[in-house]
Amino acid sequence: MAKETFPFTSSTLRALRLQKERLDLEDRRRALARHCLTRRPLPAPRAPAARASQARRPLYCRDPTVHNALYTGDIQRIRGIFKDEETANMVVELSSEELLWSAELGLWSLTPKTKEMSPLRIVASRGYADCVKHILQQGADINSTIGGSSALHDACVSHRTECVQLLLSYGANPNLMSEDGSAPLHLCSTPGSFQCAQLLVEHGARVNMKTRDSAVTPLHVAAKHGLEEHLKLYLCNGADITQRNREGETALNAACAGADNPEQSGRYYRVVKKLLDCGVDPKVAGRKNHTPLHNACGNCHHRVVELLLQHGAEVNVANCAGYKPLDCILQVVEDYADCQPERIVLMLLNHGATPASSKMWRYCASSPETLEVLLNCFARIPPFDSWEEVVPLELWQEHQLFYDSVLKVTNQPRRLQHLARCVLRHHLGGGQALARLQLPPSMIEYLLLKREGCLQ
Repeated sequence: MAKETFPFTSSTLRALRLQKERLDLEDRRRALARHCLTRRPLPAPRAPAARASQARRPLYCRDPTVHNALYTGDIQRIRGIFKDEETANMVVELSSEELLWSAELGLWSLTPKTKEMSPLRIVASRGYADCVKHILQQGADINSTIGGSSALHDACVSHRTECVQLLLSYGANPNLMSEDGSAPLHLCSTPGSFQCAQLLVEHGARVNMKTRDSAVTPLHVAAKHGLEEHLKLYLCNGADITQRNREGETALNAACAGADNPEQSGRYYRVVKKLLDCGVDPKVAGRKNHTPLHNACGNCHHRVVELLLQHGAEVNVANCAGYKPLDCILQVVEDYADCQPERIVLMLLNHGATPASSKMWRYCASSPETLEVLLNCFARIPPFDSWEEVVPLELWQEHQLFYDSVLKVTNQPRRLQHLARCVLRHHLGGGQALARLQLPPSMIEYLLLKREGCLQ
C-alpha cells in the first residue's frame, strides 16, 4: 500500500483542511437550527405588538424532515410543525453544491451554496393548496419576499391556479415587485398561466406595469411568447399598445422577434394580426432602428412578413448595422431552408425592396430558388466571388442546369424580354403596381419574377 501512495502538495492539504472546516461548520449550524426549532420558547415579558414584532428574529430551519414535509405536501406533518406565527414565518435554508472554478487549486470543485425560502413559497410553487391554507391560517406573511420572490410569484411561474386564487383571497398584493423587479403578471409567460393572469387582473393587477430593469410590460411578455389569450385579456383591460421597453421596442416588435419556431408560427401570426388590428404602427423601430419587419424576416415567418407589408411596413429601412429586411432574410436562408425563404425575398422585392448587394449573395447560394429570384432583379449580373465554394457538390449536381445558367449569364447581356421586365419594374417601383396592369396573367407572373428554374 505504501508504494501506491503519493505525497499531497501544500495547496491540496490546505484545500482539504478548508473543506473539513466548512463541513464542520455546516454540521454545527444544522444542529443549532434543529435545537432552535424543537426547543420551547421561554415566556417573554409583555410588550406592545409593534415593538415585539420589530425585535422578533425569524427562525432558521435546515431540518431535512421539515424540507421533506414541505416538498411532498405532507399536510399531517405540516400541521404538526407549523403551529404558530413564528414557525409559519421561519426561513427555510436549502443547501446545495455548486461546481465552481478554484483558482488556487486550478480545478473545478463543489462548493456548498445556501438558498433561503419561506414555507409558503415552497408549498405554493408546488400547488399544495391545503398546505398553503394551513400556513396562512397560522399567520404567515403573505407578501414576504424571502429569497427574492413572494409565494404569489412562485405560484404564477408554476401556473398553480388554485394557489393563486387562495393567495389573492387572503390579501396577496398582485402588484408586488420581486427582487429582480418583476410583478406576478410578468411571470405569466406560458399558455397554462392564462387563468392565473385572469385572476391577477380581476384582483387589481396593473396591465401597464413595467419591470424595473428592462421596462417590459405584460403586453410585451404575452407578445414575445405568442400568448393570444393573454394578449386579448390585457387589451380588454386597458393595455397601452404604444408602450416601449428599455430598447425602445413595442409589443409588435417583441412578437415578431419571438416567432422563431416554425411549429408555433400560427399563434404568433394571430398575435401580430391582433396588434396590427388594434392600431400598432409597424414602422416603429427600437433604439437600434430594428423594425418588426427586420425581426420577421430574420425568423423567416412569411405570413407575418406579408401581414406587415399589407399594413405599410417599410422595406428599405436599414438598422444600426446597415442591414435592411432583405439582408436579414438572406442571412438566415440556410437556417430556414425548409421554410421557403424565397417567398419572403419575392414579397420584399415586389414591394419595392432594393436588391441586395453582391456581398450578400453567398448567403443564399445554397438555395437555388432564392438565388434565382434575387438575380432576376438585375439587368446584368456582375461577377461575384466566393459563392461557388459554399454550394455542396450534391446540391450543385442536383440543380446543375440552374447553376450553369448563372455562370453563363454572369457579366453577359441578358435577354431583351428580361431587360424590358427590369425597366418596367424600375419605372413602376416594384410589383404592386404591376399586378394592377391590364395584362394577361402569364405576363403578370413573369413581371412578378416567377421562377423558371434557370436564368435567361
